[in-house]
Amino acid sequence: MQADFSVELGRDDPALELPWSSDGPSIRYYDLKANPELIAQIPEAAAYPPLAAFLARINGPEFPLATAKCDAWFSNDIFPEEEIFRADRKFVSYIDLVFVDEDVRQSFEKHEAFAKELCRLLSHAPDLAATVELVIRRCYFHNSHCEMNPAEVAANSRNAVNAFDTSTAPHALDAPNASTNGFNLTVYITGFGNGDREPVCQWEIALALLQHAMVQWSASRIIRY
Repeated sequence: MQADFSVELGRDDPALELPWSSDGPSIRYYDLKANPELIAQIPEAAAYPPLAAFLARINGPEFPLATAKCDAWFSNDIFPEEEIFRADRKFVSYIDLVFVDEDVRQSFEKHEAFAKELCRLLSHAPDLAATVELVIRRCYFHNSHCEMNPAEVAANSRNAVNAFDTSTAPHALDAPNASTNGFNLTVYITGFGNGDREPVCQWEIALALLQHAMVQWSASRIIRY
């Protein structure tokens, strides 16, 4: 399995807002750390039990991270660098991760250290047709006293559908008192194979390995608060 991380912090790069909002009533933000039972309301989690299990574990009360958004889909677009897997299909998911601790949320160095350590741990994973890619991005954490109404948040949140349709949060940039600037990690988990079942099987294994690495990292307290 391949694992790597990158950094996307340019003004025109995708960014996350938290909480985020959407024009579509069926697409909404759930605080799963505070309300884990709402995992059942997420269509992707209902369709793919391994994703639901991952969300439940990472949003556990003792875990130092939380999830903000996710999606999962099939694709026939095999990029040149993915041809080594000799597959005609892939199953892709992404999960936006945020730290619970506010100081860590604002530390690029701790996000980078976390990403590097996860890649190191995953480098020991068995060989399989899957990849894990972590991307460090900006996140604008809206304060509870923020005066933006839901329509304003929705207008500034083009990231409600998938990771390729995200907002650069111009409102947050122009109104520093309305939000706190920080970082988040978007993790992409991709399984490759032929047909419908094989890519999902590879994805399930990769997701389980990612969860194991994150739990191992948490237990070793590599990042201290």
